[in-house]
Amino acid sequence: MKTFRVAPYLVCISLILFNCSKKDDGKSHTPKSVNVAFIKAIGGSKNESAKSIINTTDGGYAILGHTQSMDGDVSGKSNESFDLWLLKYDSNHFLQWQKTYGGTDDDRGNDLLQTSDDGYVISGYSKSNNQDVSENNGAHDFWVSKLDNSGTIIWEKSYGFLGADICNSIIQTNDGGFLLTGVLDVSASNGEGNSKNSKSKLFARHAGGDYWVIKIDASGEKEWSKFFGGTFTDTPYDAIQTQDNGYILIGSSDSDDVDISNKKGSYDFWVVKISETGTLVWEKSFGGSQTDEAWAITNTDDNNFIIVGDTRSNDLDVSIDHGAADLWCIKISSSGDLLWEKSFGGNSFDVARSISKTQDGGFIISGSSRSVNNDLTNNNGQNDAWVLKINNNGKLLWQKSIGGSEIDFAYDAVELNNKSIVVVGESSSSNIDISTNKGFSDLLIFKIDP
Repeated sequence: MKTFRVAPYLVCISLILFNCSKKDDGKSHTPKSVNVAFIKAIGGSKNESAKSIINTTDGGYAILGHTQSMDGDVSGKSNESFDLWLLKYDSNHFLQWQKTYGGTDDDRGNDLLQTSDDGYVISGYSKSNNQDVSENNGAHDFWVSKLDNSGTIIWEKSYGFLGADICNSIIQTNDGGFLLTGVLDVSASNGEGNSKNSKSKLFARHAGGDYWVIKIDASGEKEWSKFFGGTFTDTPYDAIQTQDNGYILIGSSDSDDVDISNKKGSYDFWVVKISETGTLVWEKSFGGSQTDEAWAITNTDDNNFIIVGDTRSNDLDVSIDHGAADLWCIKISSSGDLLWEKSFGGNSFDVARSISKTQDGGFIISGSSRSVNNDLTNNNGQNDAWVLKINNNGKLLWQKSIGGSEIDFAYDAVELNNKSIVVVGESSSSNIDISTNKGFSDLLIFKIDP
């Protein structure tokens, strides 16, 4: 029987190809140009912002954020405290209705979804205990409200303790309930953020802010809650349900103890897999030796996950450094293995705040940029709202930045049924791309036709 000897140079080539599969190839791309169909800044004389957008079953879309104004484009407010602001548009981009929710204190919206009955669930945080908000447990609480299809409240719930407990995301679960994810002030809660008021034996080692996960049923009744983190700052921003009915939570952590086992730098992408009932299954840290923060996650057609955020690192898991901060995108397997990573941006500060799937299997990412080179073609002022599309392998297909001479952000984007893209955020500009400003900051909406 013959034996074959593999030449050493072939082994080296194989190793290089394997390593490149997990790293940014560093090659420049020439993305196609896209058309901006419209840009709108809406609001009143105070502050407005959009944090979330969803496409709706009627072909339109809904936007959630917050408003402080009582004038201009804002109706239905009785005071200048911050309220959640929900706007419903039809498929032709006409405003069908808008409503504000909250009390007389600080109440803001971060995430929304449409339910199977064509109603909505809105989530965020509240400091009020009057008007639409029936309870407050101290400082800010998670606040969730179920609405009918015209925006009328069916039920509302507050969850929290004495400290600032901030809800950042909500998803509908396979059993018809919901999973809320945000920050728990563990110290202020005295360790009571876990189910049945059972104090964690290690709660004294947890810091003020931890990942907090609350599972509720379809009526808003709490089924269980758990917190995860270490002795420093751990902040979750998004979550997704997995095929085994568990969940993956993503955010940032600068802890290196308790639940965190493999710290990479000052802040890492911290990814936590929990079971259907909230038991920790595994946790992974991704990043380099500097600050890396994960903000959004989505699943892929090949049963993996893409996570986006920003990085200031240029080592360890991060292979390319374009500048001060880059938009960083990683693809992981269902067991948390790093499949590939990509950096996008220029020589200044560039970040991601959302990712969503498109009908062709690609992904829309929104965020902001201060750069004018490499992946960016222009910058109009300070931060511009930035949106880009990548394919399943992380190749940049197109990008577009929108803004004026002041600060402009994109926080979320979604593809509509007709494949156009609607992006939302906030703007303080009144020139160049954005013709008017009605207050300190306005809610920003723009549409892209790829």
